[in-house]
Amino acid sequence: MTSLAFGFDFRDLYFAERLPRLDARFIEWLREIDPSLAMRLIDTRTTPSSLDRKSESELLIALAPHLEDFIARLFGIEKEVEALAARHHELAPLYSCKRLFVQRRAMNKVSLEQAAAVDGPSLATQLAQEFGEAFSELTFARHVTDWLKDEAAHERQLQLALHYAAWAVLTPAGKQCHKRGVLFKAPAKLDPLHLVPLVEERTQNIVTYRLHHLRRREGFALTDPGTDLVGALDQTNYCILCHEQGRDSCSHGLREKSGAFKKSPFGVTLAGCPLEERISEFHKLKSEGVAVGALAMIAVDNPLCAATGHRICNDCMKSCIYQKQEPVNIPQAETRTLRDVLELPWGFEIYGLLTRWNPLNLRRPYPLPASGRRVLIVGMGPAGFTLAHHLMNDGHSVVGIDGLKIEPLPAEVSGVNGTGKHVSFAPIRDVEQLYERLDERSMAGFGGVAEYGITVRWDKNFLKLIRLLLERRNRFSLIGGVRFGGTVPLEEAFALGFDHVALAMGAGRPTVLDLPNGLARGVRTASDFLMALQL
Repeated sequence: MTSLAFGFDFRDLYFAERLPRLDARFIEWLREIDPSLAMRLIDTRTTPSSLDRKSESELLIALAPHLEDFIARLFGIEKEVEALAARHHELAPLYSCKRLFVQRRAMNKVSLEQAAAVDGPSLATQLAQEFGEAFSELTFARHVTDWLKDEAAHERQLQLALHYAAWAVLTPAGKQCHKRGVLFKAPAKLDPLHLVPLVEERTQNIVTYRLHHLRRREGFALTDPGTDLVGALDQTNYCILCHEQGRDSCSHGLREKSGAFKKSPFGVTLAGCPLEERISEFHKLKSEGVAVGALAMIAVDNPLCAATGHRICNDCMKSCIYQKQEPVNIPQAETRTLRDVLELPWGFEIYGLLTRWNPLNLRRPYPLPASGRRVLIVGMGPAGFTLAHHLMNDGHSVVGIDGLKIEPLPAEVSGVNGTGKHVSFAPIRDVEQLYERLDERSMAGFGGVAEYGITVRWDKNFLKLIRLLLERRNRFSLIGGVRFGGTVPLEEAFALGFDHVALAMGAGRPTVLDLPNGLARGVRTASDFLMALQL
């Protein structure tokens, strides 16, 4: 087993009994760097409810960079983490230039008629000569940012940049030219009755409409990989960091003066994130280049964020403080934050560790001692695997069963052999070794609706990550092909020694025919048979 810093190895990270020692080493590290912050952390853990939400956020944001440094040292990837932070900082001029120059000046000081008269491509050539390098959104932003420091000396260059920015952000030709960028895009106003833009066409007195944008689906490959770092930072910089004013409605919901939740024009209750994830806080850290710290902030409330984010949930967006213009695309930013960490060396192991040990979680920084209690979870969909994670962190042992056959993973990856015994496994240095092309991937049976009910717009490789977060832990066992009520009746479950049975079988009524002895052992329904053919 590969060694880590501070006298640990990868196996230690998966045993709950060894994580308090890692936590103690982090506090010792923190004491050496910032003794007062270390004492604040220790005191607050004793009485976490003594802090209000804003004070707690301030403490966690102060801790996050130190946690990132500790994890970088633990895994020996200081240079890679520094390089990732540098990429964030390199992109920073894009967002300050967009806010201060493109939106506040170009969009307000240049009329649409003036912008339409601009020869954009010719002006781009002139600006490239002024830059002394090829024209791009980033070079534009960097040079404009520098010129703004001495406007009197760069009046002519700023006028060129002003007219180009107006052309790019206001005219159809400019928008087409920069449709893949972020610098010259302003948030669109929202019309609840026209949320999907249509293009009207008239042919021989017949009016037809077509979609403004189409994403072509070809086969079963992943059709939407999500945004890149540039796009994610565009969203985190668009966020106004409402947590600092206690108005982070994306987390806690939009409320009327009476205290009741507001409703959207379609009658949807705007209650915000069901997990009350610290969204504004992670946006702040991400914008500042603290990528691992941002993921740690997400993992406080949403440790299994591989199963949320882009193409999965958007309750946070619906409750964003921006109600009359496009909301912050929080799911995109969340998933990109996860991907940025996963793409680091040992990125999967770092993510997994933050689901088990997270000093930003003041109430449960590491799993509780073994309780001696065993829980049977019926159904290994999103509800089942999330419950399994939290029960294990509360000290309980868990067996997860599913009616579908669950394909085994190689023992060197899962840490579980063919008989279900926990064995040694190889740590994952490059997360790509776990990934498969979706059009070549076989269904594995794990994940419930996330496996069978979600299209190729979502990367189902994340299901393998979630499964490994559970299956590698010695408090968890996974068994497929077990139908609760048939193979294992309720009474037998208790006879086997389980203290509790949790039903996580989905909100819909199962499609089971009302036949005498239809769930008897040995009887196979046609639906089960057909599903098994895919495995």
